[in-house]
Amino acid sequence: MPQHQNKGEKEDPHFISEKIKEKPHAKKKIFREGIAAIGYAVLFGFVSCLVFCWLKPVIEPWFEPEPEEWLEIPGDAENKETQADQENEENGKKQNSDGQSLGGTKNKEGSKKQTVYVTEKKEMNLDDYQILQNQLYRIGAEVNKSIVTVTGIKEGTDIFDSPYEATGQASGLLIADNKEELLILTEYEVILDVKSIRVTFINNDTMTAKLKKYDKNTGIAILSVPEQKIKKETRDEIQVASLGNSRNLMQGRMIIALGSPLGTNYSILTGNITSVTNKITTEDHNYTVLTTNIVTNNRGNGVIANTKGEILGLFLGSSDFQKEENTLTAVSISELKDIIELLSNNRSIPYIGIKGNTVTDAISKEYDIPKGVYIREAVVDSPAMNAGLQIGDVIVEMNGRKVLTMESYQRSLLELKKGDEVKFTINRQGAEKYQKFTCWLEVGALR
Repeated sequence: MPQHQNKGEKEDPHFISEKIKEKPHAKKKIFREGIAAIGYAVLFGFVSCLVFCWLKPVIEPWFEPEPEEWLEIPGDAENKETQADQENEENGKKQNSDGQSLGGTKNKEGSKKQTVYVTEKKEMNLDDYQILQNQLYRIGAEVNKSIVTVTGIKEGTDIFDSPYEATGQASGLLIADNKEELLILTEYEVILDVKSIRVTFINNDTMTAKLKKYDKNTGIAILSVPEQKIKKETRDEIQVASLGNSRNLMQGRMIIALGSPLGTNYSILTGNITSVTNKITTEDHNYTVLTTNIVTNNRGNGVIANTKGEILGLFLGSSDFQKEENTLTAVSISELKDIIELLSNNRSIPYIGIKGNTVTDAISKEYDIPKGVYIREAVVDSPAMNAGLQIGDVIVEMNGRKVLTMESYQRSLLELKKGDEVKFTINRQGAEKYQKFTCWLEVGALR
């Protein structure tokens, strides 16, 4: 029979009192696994580093913006036109009465080979003159492919508060094509404070343009037209202008005026250069002004070209360059090329704010002034005035580079950009003689 447990006795709950023992840690195994994990991590990092270094040159260009390609407008050195003309004149003087030149070149046998000139005189008649004019007009018609009409559209209200649109027009010149946009040189005043800008090409195709940069000193501006929006038929009709060398241009040269010298666009006028010695002073720059015998009005604008179709000068209706009321005057294109290049690349014109002149050898000896750039004016609120430059100072160095002429000052300035610190060496007149000192100024931007 089964045994009964006494009521006073307690049942031993052995299943409750059991204890679960923790499994002993395998310390060696954990250590080995840790070392392995660290090794894998180091190996992974090393391989990742190698892969990253290998792929970096390939991947980097995907995330970095492509650098803008700099549009270069080649400058002009002093040309040999004057020397060549003088040599031609000398050769002409050496001709004898029979028309043979007294000079010549040697042939293979060593004897002189005479050059024969035909000197028969023939009067020029009206037909010959017409032929010459026709040739000049053919050149002008070819250059007109580079001319556009720029229209600035403004909004306003009349005295009855009714809105209206007003337009102003000027000629423009196609100066460059950087494969993304067509760049146009024009007069800034016609697009000042306008709502929109329109450009009309020689085939009457009209497109919207936008202002890229402008220079208030000269009154010129650069417009851009997107390349992909230009129609193929328009592309076939137009061409980029060839900018010539206007340095050492001589009096008497035949020229062609294009644009709107009399207010009508695509006009063609012919004439001659009458003077190449006039200068005009602006802030930080001096420019040569070319005068002509071409009749114009004070609002005419456009370009002058030589008989090769190369652009020699720019004339603007709103500019101080147009000094004569009845005859056309233009600023030398060679002296504008640096400015045009900066504007075409969307760069502001570096600004210091002086009006100066070159102290030549003759002036230096006569007035006992050191050679350099004589400051005629330090423009109000300009970096020059803020740095303490004043009338009568003579600039002799910029950042350790000698500055002996206004041209060298301009070249040094155009190599700088806004925010650059420049060290000037100045000669200032004291009680008895000029004293040399240095000062620093920060380059501004001309707007």
